[in-house]
Amino acid sequence: MKRQTMIIALAMIMAGAFCVDSNAGKKKSKEKKPEKEAVVMNNESDTLSYVAGMSMTQGLIPFLTQSLGVDTAYMADFVKGFQEAVKATDDPQFKAYSAGIEIAKQVKEKMLPGLANDLKDSPDSLVEALALRGFTDALQGDTTYYNIDNAGLLFKDMLSEAKEAKIEKLYGENRRAGEAFLAENAKKEGVKTTESGLQYKVIVAGEGEKPQHTDRVKVNYEGRLVDGTVFDSSAKHGDKPIEFRANQVIAGWTEALTLMPVGSKWEIYIPYNLAYGDRDQGKIKPFSALIFTVELVEIVKK
Repeated sequence: MKRQTMIIALAMIMAGAFCVDSNAGKKKSKEKKPEKEAVVMNNESDTLSYVAGMSMTQGLIPFLTQSLGVDTAYMADFVKGFQEAVKATDDPQFKAYSAGIEIAKQVKEKMLPGLANDLKDSPDSLVEALALRGFTDALQGDTTYYNIDNAGLLFKDMLSEAKEAKIEKLYGENRRAGEAFLAENAKKEGVKTTESGLQYKVIVAGEGEKPQHTDRVKVNYEGRLVDGTVFDSSAKHGDKPIEFRANQVIAGWTEALTLMPVGSKWEIYIPYNLAYGDRDQGKIKPFSALIFTVELVEIVKK
């Protein structure tokens, strides 16, 4: 019974393969295919092995076309490459050659495009031919211009400078707007400035305990950009105060919370370096100074 089942399965797979080949033939001009050696299956192990090989190809063609960009018109070339690779599995020269092909794909399709994108809008740009030359020179030990350690350090410094220039170009105006706002705000009545540059104004003076850095607190809040745009609030997350540990938030928040007695309601003004710095947080762009109205409801006791 088991053998009969295997034979039926084989017949179904071969029938499916015949249908695929028939359809494929309609799309191409008539080409005389080379005769293949007949398959000989003398026992159940032979049958099992053959259908195992066929079943391993399930989903392979979509993967080849969609992920690897293989044109199915060249499947004969794929099969040829596959067969040569199988025969040369233990050949160290072939292993090195095939590894070079695989790494080339990673470099060309991922690493170089990623670096080019990092340099976009910066004063520098990527020259692909020189990047590839540097790559191969390093692998071959060519230190005519740089050794690999010096090249790595120089690249790190140059990339950092390029990224800083890019951020300044894209968001420098945002930084200047925040700095101007804080400079004017510091002159207003009731606004106090701490040594770190954090500014705050007491709206309601609470008389409770002040949280420690590691205390869990419950707060109501609303966050705004310096142009008045509201980007977040506790009300967006439900009708109850938000709970978190005082040191799990941006530095400006942590500092303000540890200065506020429970029951207080303050407006705090946070420079970008005490907020998200040069990171892009969606609605909050790099170098953004932030304004929060914060009500400290309670310290959560264990």
